[in-house]
Amino acid sequence: MDFFDVISTARAMRRYKPDPIPEETLVQLIEAAHLGPSGSNRQSRHWIVVRDPEVKQQLADLNRKGVTQYLAGNITQANPHVDEGRRQRFLAAVEHQMNHMHEVPAIVIACADTVRKPADTFAAGSGAATEVWGSVQNLLLTARALGVGSVPTTLAFYGDQREEAARVLNLPDHILPMVLIPLGWPTGNFGPIRRRPLDEVMHWDRYSD
Repeated sequence: MDFFDVISTARAMRRYKPDPIPEETLVQLIEAAHLGPSGSNRQSRHWIVVRDPEVKQQLADLNRKGVTQYLAGNITQANPHVDEGRRQRFLAAVEHQMNHMHEVPAIVIACADTVRKPADTFAAGSGAATEVWGSVQNLLLTARALGVGSVPTTLAFYGDQREEAARVLNLPDHILPMVLIPLGWPTGNFGPIRRRPLDEVMHWDRYSD
């Protein structure tokens, strides 16, 4: 695919077929993520690829708790830049994914390596967290190019759920789960990403209204 076609159609996909993703494809996705930007080339991230049904179920349970809180607090505010019909379809897709997370072929957990246990498990080690997000984008774009559906979420890691996820994944104290990325062959079609007009968010030299 043309690079800009990949970027412009890499929309969030939340509904997947049950068909497994070949191991070589999963390795290719993680290799792309591993090549992501890294401050001082520290490479402060790890990737857990989950296919075990029991582990997926435990992660899905944690995600359900986070999504339930999200929906309760954002039911009237989510996706504010679209019309009501599209917003409701967005919320329905989020709820569908919540109910079927345990069925996805694979779940990738992007982790930050903080070297030592931080005092604040969310804010501390932000340099490593930045590396994780840059690498996650590599994974998402590669998934799109290969026809794999994906969408990043942090809702499984609200509050003490991060510690519970670390226990489920057998992570040491200095490895923090940061982003959960379900992967599957989408049931729908990729298409154009809808964003606000560029002239509303792009500024030259200084911010201007």
